[in-house]
Amino acid sequence: MRGSADTIAAIATAPGRGAIGIVRISGRDLAGLLQPVIGVLPAPRAATLRKFYAPDQNLIDQGLVIFFPGPFSYTGEDLIELHAHGGPAVLKTLLSAIYATGARPARPGEFTERAFLNEKIDLLQAEAVASLIEASSHHAASAAARACTGEFSHRVSLINESIVRLRVFLEAHIDFGDEVAVDLTPVQHQFQTLTESLSQLLAVASQGAKLNDGLDIAIVGRPNSGKSTLLNRLCGEDRAIVTPIPGTTRDVLSVDVDLNGLCLRIHDTAGLRETEDIVEQEGVKRALSQLERAEILIHVVSVEDAELPAPPEILTAEKAQKNVLTVINKIDLRQESPTLLQHDGLFQVRISALRDQGLSLVKEALHEIAGAQHITDAPFIARARHVDALQRCLTASLTGAAECMDGAIELACEQLRVASLCLEEMTGVYTNEDLLGDIFSTFCIGK
Repeated sequence: MRGSADTIAAIATAPGRGAIGIVRISGRDLAGLLQPVIGVLPAPRAATLRKFYAPDQNLIDQGLVIFFPGPFSYTGEDLIELHAHGGPAVLKTLLSAIYATGARPARPGEFTERAFLNEKIDLLQAEAVASLIEASSHHAASAAARACTGEFSHRVSLINESIVRLRVFLEAHIDFGDEVAVDLTPVQHQFQTLTESLSQLLAVASQGAKLNDGLDIAIVGRPNSGKSTLLNRLCGEDRAIVTPIPGTTRDVLSVDVDLNGLCLRIHDTAGLRETEDIVEQEGVKRALSQLERAEILIHVVSVEDAELPAPPEILTAEKAQKNVLTVINKIDLRQESPTLLQHDGLFQVRISALRDQGLSLVKEALHEIAGAQHITDAPFIARARHVDALQRCLTASLTGAAECMDGAIELACEQLRVASLCLEEMTGVYTNEDLLGDIFSTFCIGK
C-alpha cells in the first residue's frame, strides 16, 4: 500500500437533516482504535446493530456498523461505515468521538485518493467518481458510471500498449539493425492505425467532456426584449426579476438547466445599449464578456424590432461562426403562431415567452445546435485535461514520430516515449503531487 499510515474520518452523507447519516473511517488496524466508540468490530461485510459512545461513555446513538477489511475495500485499507440517525448534532458528536481516538479529519477526496494510491482504481476512474457525484443529468450520470468501471481507462491502455510495442520494435532496430535486416514497411501502417484509434478516442472524449462540463449559453439582446422572461421559462421558475422597465437586469444571472439529459448553463445578461447609467454600463460590460465566453448565444429580439439590424456584437459573433439562435419574442403582440425556421445551419424561432408559446421549439433548436443527439450518447464521461492529453499525444507526439521515420528513428522513439507519457498522465501511472492535489481538492469531503 502506498497510502498514508494515519486514520481518516469524515461524514459521507450530504449536509443537513436526514433519516440516516453515514460516518466513514479508513486506516489500518481499526479494531483497537474504534473500540471505545463501537466495541469489538463486527464480522466483515455484515450490517451489525451497535451502540455508539462518546469518550465519557455517554450514549451518542444506536445504528449499524459495516466493516470492510483491507485490501478488499474501497480505499484498500480497513474501512468502517457507521450508519447513524441523520441529525447534524448526532453526526458531529459521533465524528468528534472518533477524532478523540486518534483519527484525523479527511481532506476533500482523500478516501478516493487512497483508493488510487493503493491501486484500487486509476486516475481516470477516480475522476469519474467525482463526475458521477456531480452529474446533473441522467446521461452524464450514466456516462460517468461507465467510466467508473474502467471503460475509458481500458481504451487508453490499449492504445498505449500499441505505442509501447512500436517503440520497442524501433529501438530494437536501432540496436540490432546492422546485424539483422528488418523490414520497416509495416511501421507506417501501424502509425496510421494508431492515429485513427487516437482520433476516434479524442472525438469520443471531446463529447464526454461536453457532457461533463455542460454547455455555456448566453441570452443576449437589447433591453426589454424578454431575455429574463425566457430564462425563467427555460428553467421552470422565476429566477430573474422581470419588469416593463428597460435595463432591469444589471448583472449576469446563471442557471443550470437539464435539457433532455444535457446540462446547460444559461446566463441572462443586461440589455445591449449605450447608456449614461454607471451601474448599467457595468452590466453591459459583463454581458459582452459573457457573450465572448459562451459556446451558444440566444439572441432575443422583440417582434417590434425584428427589422432592425442586430447589435454589432451579435454580427461579430455570427461572422466568427459562433452558434447563434435567434429568438423573435412577443409574437402575441402580432397574434402570430410559434414557428421554427432553419436554413444553412442558422435557426430562428418565433415565440411568446410571456404566454409560454413556442418554448418547446426553442429547446428543440438548442438540442440541435448543441449536437445533443451525439453528446448524450457519449460512452463515458471525460474532462478537459483528458482531451488536452489526447490532443498532445496525437498532434505533438504521434504525428511527430511518424514524420521522423524518414531519417531519424531515434527521434521517432523519443516522440513515442512522450506520447506514452501523455496517456500515462491520464491514468495516473505518470503523475505528480500537484496534479493529484488539484484533482482531489475538487471532491466532496467523505468521498
